[in-house]
Parts: sequence; structure tokens; C-alpha cells
Amino acid sequence: MRKYYLDNIRWATVVCVAIYHVFLVYSGVVPTMGTPFADVQYQDGILYILYPWFMVLLFIVAGMSSRYYLENHTIKEFIKTRTRKLLVPSTLGVLVFGWVTGYINVKNGGHFDELAQSVPGPVLYLIITASGIGVLWFIQMLWLFSMLLALVRRFETGKLYAFTERTNVIAVILLGIPIWLSGLVLNTPVIVVYRFGIYPVAFFLGYFVFAHEEVIERISKWRFVFIPAAAVLGILYLVLHFGDNYADMPVMGSIPAMAYAWAAILAIFGGFKAWADKTGKVSAFMTKKSWGLYVFHNTAIAGTALLLRTYTSLGALPSYILVTIAAFAGGLALYEIISRIPFLRWCMLGIKKEKKESKNA
Repeated sequence: MRKYYLDNIRWATVVCVAIYHVFLVYSGVVPTMGTPFADVQYQDGILYILYPWFMVLLFIVAGMSSRYYLENHTIKEFIKTRTRKLLVPSTLGVLVFGWVTGYINVKNGGHFDELAQSVPGPVLYLIITASGIGVLWFIQMLWLFSMLLALVRRFETGKLYAFTERTNVIAVILLGIPIWLSGLVLNTPVIVVYRFGIYPVAFFLGYFVFAHEEVIERISKWRFVFIPAAAVLGILYLVLHFGDNYADMPVMGSIPAMAYAWAAILAIFGGFKAWADKTGKVSAFMTKKSWGLYVFHNTAIAGTALLLRTYTSLGALPSYILVTIAAFAGGLALYEIISRIPFLRWCMLGIKKEKKESKNA
């Protein structure tokens, strides 16, 4: 039976990722491709509200989805499918298309001319391509965790999964402790998005704990506790750390940040299970298109930001509006174009060639 609440959590989180990147362009806290409009920008608060939880949530959802997939498929099928959908786009896809996003990013940062004059062409290409990985770091890590899961699956007899079905709400709340502790270790320097502590923990919690419908039902019954708790903790975190670099240590691993993140994740699961376990035209459309939006929204944002910075002197409001339109309309348009080109849709989206129907079918 289709779990519509999980589909809705996934696409809604992708929408939050796109909104996050819209405001990140002009961030006054984390230096990126744009220039902030003021020394203090209260709209940057959106970055603080979204960043602590949305990728942790996506890894939990990915772990849950892996569990459901493996209930009806073999490990061999799991490895093959995940390699095509995750590894191919995050390696070959980056080499084919990453230079486009990378070129825009380097131009936005004002470093392209300097690099072009100081490094050989092949090296410049590699630098630009690496800069174009962008949001695909997520599927790079997800492929690694999926391969680790395939190994675990060969030895895990099912006893651990059966045991975690009894996880009650208090235990779920206390799982925030290993989430917090894992967030303190194995974080890569400079490129801080690669967090090899917290993300695999989130993925396997999704697989072993959150994949139980009984656990989600228990969380849902506590939604009227988790939702206000997330609101209060979010405000507290914002008050304590606004102006600090939220995307790096020590803020990233602080107790206020992680307590808020965990409360927000539980509130989202509880609320969506209770009120969004259904589908409609909008949710069906977004469920189908959210992967493409995730892959291409940042390219559209970066390209629009470069054009606005180069050819206009617009203020904050019109800039945010135009970049937001570009994120969604541009991201979806790029997806529609790429998904119709056979080789590109395979190497960039992991979409295999559709088999022609038999004449007798």
C-alpha cells in the first residue's frame, strides 16, 4: 500500500531545499555566489530554520524507502537500481553536465578569469566540474550507505528489525542523543556538507526504526507535543545563534541546533502521517517531479543570480522573487528537457531506457 505521507514529506522537503538555496544565494552569514543586500538580513533566518533538519530528514526517508524496496526485491536488484539511480548521476552525470553549474558558480564567485589564466585547461575543467557537484553530494553519500546496507542485509537476520518495532515515543525522543553525538564526528573540513557521522545514522534509523508503521503511528499521536516543541526550540536556536555560521561547527553540532532538528523531524512525521497521508493532483505531480526539481533547481538559481548580478541592480525583493521563480520553473523546465534526451536522462537522472511495448501487449 502506497505511503502517501512519505511521498509528501519527500517532495515537501525538496521544496524546502529549493527555498533554502534561493535565500542562500544572497546570504549574509555563509559566503556563497551572491552579495548580501545588507549587513544584517533578517530573511537569513529562513536558512537557520531549514538547515538543521532537512537533509537529516531526507536520509531518514531514504532509509525507510530502502526498507520498503527490499521487502519485494533482492539485494542484487537493490544494488543495480541504486547504482543506476544514484552512482551514475553523481559521477558520470557530473562529468557531462557538472561543468555547466560549476562554470556559473565560479563566475558568480568572481574567480573564473583568474583560474583561466593560472591553470591548464584540463585542470580548469576538473575544478569547474567539482564546483558543479552541488546538490548531488546527497546521492553520492546515499549510494555509499545503500551499498553498506546491502552488506548489512546479508548478515542481519531480521531480529533487530523485529525488536525495533516496539520502539515507543520516549525511545524515539531519546534517539535524538545518538543523532546529536554522531553529528559531532566525521565531518569533512571545508566542504562541510559531507557529514559521515550523522547521515549514515539517520539513514539506518530510517531503515530499522522509522520504517515501522507502528512507530510512525505512535509519533503521530504525539504531534501536538512535537509541533509546539519544534516551534519553541526553533525560536530558541534562532535567538541564540542568529549571525553565527549555522553550517559549520560549533553551531552545526550544538545542543540547541540538534534538539530543534530532532523535534522538527518528529513533528513533520507526526503531522504528515495525521494530515497528509493522501494524494491529489498537486501531490501526485510533485511526487513525480521532485527528483528532477532537486537535481536542477540549483543550476537555475545560480544562472539567474549571475544574470541579475551582471546586468541589473535590483533590490532584495525583486531579486528573491525572480530567483524563486527560476528555482521552480527553471528547475522543472530543465528536468523536462533533459528527461527527454535518452543518454542525458540516463547519466544525469538515472532513468533507464523505456522498453517498447509488444504489438500483442
